[in-house]
Amino acid sequence: MNFKNITIAGSGVLGSQIAYQTAFHGFNVTVYDITDEALEKAKEKIKKLKKRYQEDLDASQQDVDNAFDRITFYSDLSKAVSNADLVIEAIPEVVKIKTEFYKELGQVAPEKTVFATNSSTLLPSQFAEATGRPEKFLALHFANEIWLNNTAEIMKHPGTDSTIFDAVVEFAKSIGMVALPLHKEQPGYILNSLLVPLLDAAELLLSKGVADVETIDKTWMIATGAPKGPFAILDVVGITTSYNIVNAKAEATGDPEFKKLAELLKTEYIDKGKLGVATGEGFYKYPNPKFLEPDFLKN
Repeated sequence: MNFKNITIAGSGVLGSQIAYQTAFHGFNVTVYDITDEALEKAKEKIKKLKKRYQEDLDASQQDVDNAFDRITFYSDLSKAVSNADLVIEAIPEVVKIKTEFYKELGQVAPEKTVFATNSSTLLPSQFAEATGRPEKFLALHFANEIWLNNTAEIMKHPGTDSTIFDAVVEFAKSIGMVALPLHKEQPGYILNSLLVPLLDAAELLLSKGVADVETIDKTWMIATGAPKGPFAILDVVGITTSYNIVNAKAEATGDPEFKKLAELLKTEYIDKGKLGVATGEGFYKYPNPKFLEPDFLKN
């Protein structure tokens, strides 16, 4: 199976990145979103990526311009997918929105088209029936700043055809990703299955008063050689996202420790506008956080 024409559905932060990364590696790319206004914003996001590719990947001006020229933009779904070999969906993480999208997509896409969801929290089996082609549907999950954090987790559901799975693994490699195949469905995939328990544990140590932010991060960084501790990671993820995860666990389990942690995140961080790197302060202050100071890991 040879993918040449790729449609990215959803032009948010990650959708725009997937589109540009794919075009940078020589594919014809179409970006779909529901309004022309959203597409104009996407064009601006993608144009800003040119500079990052020049700085981070040493790409030439011609390289980044050629990549942009391989991208077209449509607010009409049928036109956006008219010749698509693969559609990568990166729309909001809302079950109803995704289900309705896949029902429409299944009706207008060519029979040949493979569908992949970039969802990081929802499983492909939740939408397989809605696609009308469950054997040609799976998950293809990217991390933010994909030209640097170049992981691609490819996860099948029980009905995914093995040849489709293998073809998407090869596609991921062809756009510069390190392909990470998952042979069974797993909430959180590999990355978040490993990362979320670490972040939960760090936050609970803080809310229980066991140790402060810097001590917990130092412990992790010194003992494992990691470049960042869990609280530095949380500042990148965003404290609002962390709060939503913790609060959902508190409500689902009734665990008083998670309730206490959710309250701490809300009152001491979110309510004070300390949301992480994006706002200049979270668990650390930016652009010069303490964990980057030369003596941070010393006594």
